[in-house]
Amino acid sequence: MQNKNKRPEMTNAGIAASYPVSVTDEFGNTRKTHITGERPLTIYIDKQEIVTLMTLGKYPELLVMGYLHNQGFIKTVAEIKAVQVDWDIESATVVTTNGSDNWDEKLKKRTVTSGCGQGTVFGNIMEDLENINLTKPSLVQSSFYRLLHNIRLYNDVYKKSGAVHGCALCRGENIEIFIEDVGRHNATDAIAGHMLLEGIDGEDKSFYTTGRLTSEMVIKVAQMGISVLFSRAGITQMGFELSKKLGVTTIARAGGKHFLVYNGADTLIFDAKPPGKTAT
Repeated sequence: MQNKNKRPEMTNAGIAASYPVSVTDEFGNTRKTHITGERPLTIYIDKQEIVTLMTLGKYPELLVMGYLHNQGFIKTVAEIKAVQVDWDIESATVVTTNGSDNWDEKLKKRTVTSGCGQGTVFGNIMEDLENINLTKPSLVQSSFYRLLHNIRLYNDVYKKSGAVHGCALCRGENIEIFIEDVGRHNATDAIAGHMLLEGIDGEDKSFYTTGRLTSEMVIKVAQMGISVLFSRAGITQMGFELSKKLGVTTIARAGGKHFLVYNGADTLIFDAKPPGKTAT
């Protein structure tokens, strides 16, 4: 779905994801390698400081928009007049179309989450979850295996310098967009920003992350209208409980021919069971 709303005025301030350095290995030899970038980015909304995020910096404008959307500050891209990122002062300045005077109550309540680094949730996000109504998905095992294979072709920054998480917006067996950042919540927010900017609906999508499936991850994909969340890592207790509450199919430890469905097993069509163990 193409976005028909007027796009905000935006910079294009993406920066290098990795940097060359010299290291000494276990043999005492000096060689060249790359390290992953990490920069602070402070978000200001209508001149009010909101939060400082540590980020890779590849898609800062998308990160800012997705963060504001996933925190419940904005609902549509039409609410943003401009996003200006300036790395010289490590800031992102957002100008809204209708002002942000009514955000005071949301800013008073902050919950630190278990996101990589330190995630923060503002306002009464948990209360807003009652309004989420996700479409029940249908997953075909053989197609899911092909999707897992296709995802292995990505992770460019990770392969070069490590120290990042990757997230992907998927449709069927295809990866619509793959974004890496120093934290999985940043990568998720950047994808949310992309969806917001381009008017992309999450109903027929699935979401992949290299990180664990925490409550924050489940909440964010549900807010994006996505009902399938999968990862090569594990799931937390609160992530599990929220996935049941919100109707998010959660699949963890996914790699090769192995996966564990923690919620939503009834949404899978098992047409490609590997040889070996059978149900008892």
